[in-house]
Amino acid sequence: MTQFATVIAPEKKAELLRKVDGAVDVEAIEKLVAERKLTSEGMSASSVAEVREQMERAQARRLQPHFVGAFFREAFTLLGGRIAEREKGRFEILRVPSILKERDRLIGRSDPVLDRYARITFEKALIVGKPQAELVAPGHPLLEALVDVVLERFQPLLSQGGVLVDEADEIQAPRLLVYLEHAVRDARTGRSGEPHTISQRLQFLFLKEDGTATDGGPAPYLDCRPITPEERLVVADSISAPWLAGNVETQALGYAVRALVPEHLNEVRSRRIAEIDKVEREVRARLNREINYWDARSARLREEERAGKEQRINAQNAEATAARLVERLHRRQTELDRERQISALPPVLKGAALVIPGGLLRVQTASTPAAQPDGFSEDPVARAEIERLAMDAVFASERALGHDPRDVSAEKKGWDIESRDRKAGHLRFIEVKGRQADGREVIVTKNEILASLNAAEAFILAIVQVDGGFAREPVYVRRFFGRELGFAETAVVFDIATLMASGLPPG
Repeated sequence: MTQFATVIAPEKKAELLRKVDGAVDVEAIEKLVAERKLTSEGMSASSVAEVREQMERAQARRLQPHFVGAFFREAFTLLGGRIAEREKGRFEILRVPSILKERDRLIGRSDPVLDRYARITFEKALIVGKPQAELVAPGHPLLEALVDVVLERFQPLLSQGGVLVDEADEIQAPRLLVYLEHAVRDARTGRSGEPHTISQRLQFLFLKEDGTATDGGPAPYLDCRPITPEERLVVADSISAPWLAGNVETQALGYAVRALVPEHLNEVRSRRIAEIDKVEREVRARLNREINYWDARSARLREEERAGKEQRINAQNAEATAARLVERLHRRQTELDRERQISALPPVLKGAALVIPGGLLRVQTASTPAAQPDGFSEDPVARAEIERLAMDAVFASERALGHDPRDVSAEKKGWDIESRDRKAGHLRFIEVKGRQADGREVIVTKNEILASLNAAEAFILAIVQVDGGFAREPVYVRRFFGRELGFAETAVVFDIATLMASGLPPG
C-alpha cells in the first residue's frame, strides 16, 4: 500500500506559526491574570526581590530555635523538670512537672502533655533519628503550657520594672526600655464579641531623659543582663532620677500613637485593602453571573409552564435559587465591608526596664583601661571615629566586590550593614567591629550571635583594625560561634587574634 504524506512548504509553515503567535496576546493574558487572581502570586521581579529580602531578614532575626531552646531548658528546669541532652541538639525529658500537665488540661487544644519524652528537639533538621524527636516550637502543647505558667508567675514583674546593664553600650546616659503591645483590627467580632485582631506586634522603644524616644529594635533586652547589688549602689542616683518618676508612660504611649501605630496600621491596611478589593470584585462577578442565569431561566420556565410543557425544575424553584444568591451576595458584601473597616486599637504598656550602659558603669567606678575589653578607646570621640573608619572600610570593600551596602546600624537588628549581592540578589548581614591596632578582645552581643546562628551562610563578622587614624583591610569571619548559647548569656568576649586567624580578606 502506498502512503502519502502531506508536505508543507517552509514559507507556508512560517506563515502559520506567525498567525498562531499573533493569536496569543501574552501581555493581555498577564494583565487578565493580574486582575482576576485572588492571591499575591505572580509578582514582578522587583516585588519578588523585596519579599525575598524580607524573608532573609526574618530568618536572621528569628528566635527559633536557639533562643526558644535556651528559654525552654532554663524555664523547664526552674519548674522542676528533668531534661538531658542525648545527642547534639536532641534531648530526653525524664520528667514533666505536674504543674505543666495540669495547665495543659486547662488550656490544651491539641495533643496532651506526656509524662516523659524519649526525644525532643528545637530544630527541624534534627527530628529524624532513633528515636524520632518531637519538634518543640510555638504551638507545641508542652511549650504552650510552660509559657503560660511562666507568664502567670512573672508577668507582674514586667509592670513593676527592673534594672538591666548593657555591657556593649558605651554611652554614659541611662535609657528606659519600654515594651508596648499594639494591634490592628477590623469590624468583625469573635464568638464572644471581642474585636477580631488581624495583626499584633510587641514593640520596644527607648526613652531618654530629655523626653525623646527611639525605636529599640526587635529584641534589645537580649543584650542586657540583670544589675548586681554592687553596681546598683554605684548608679543609685541614676536609678532614682526624677525624670523616671515623671510622666514616662504618657511619653511612651504618645510616641507609639504618633509613630509606631500609624506605621503598623498603614502597612496592614495597604495589604488587606488590596486583597479585599480583589475578593469583592470576583465575588460580585461570580454571584451576579449566577443570579442573572437563574433569573433568565425562571423566566423561560414560566413561559414553558404557560405553554403546558413539563420541566424537571419549575419556575418557582429557579426564582428561589436566584433569591438565595441575592441574599448570599448581600451577606458576603456586608462581611467584606466589615473587613475593610480596619482600625488600630490603643497601644498597651506591658512593662519597662531601666538600662544602664556599660560606659556609665565604667565611668562611675573610675575603671582602668584593663577593666574593659582591651582595644576600646576611653575617649568617646575617639571610639566614634574608630567605628566610622571601620564602617567606611567595610563599605569600600563591599562596593569593590560589586555589592550594594546599606547602613542599618541605627535600626539595632543585630548587624550594622546589609549588603545586597547584585548577581545573586541575596543579602549579606555584616557586623562591623572596629578596634585599635593593639586591641586584643572584641565583644559580640547575643542578638549578633543569634543572627550569626540563624543565617550562618549570610552573616559576616568584619573586624577592622585602625592604626594611626587609618583603617586596615577588613577581615571577614564566618561561623565564629559553634556552641549552644546559654539563656543567661548576653555577650561573648572573643580574642581578636584567634578570630582573625580564621578569617579571610573580603575578596
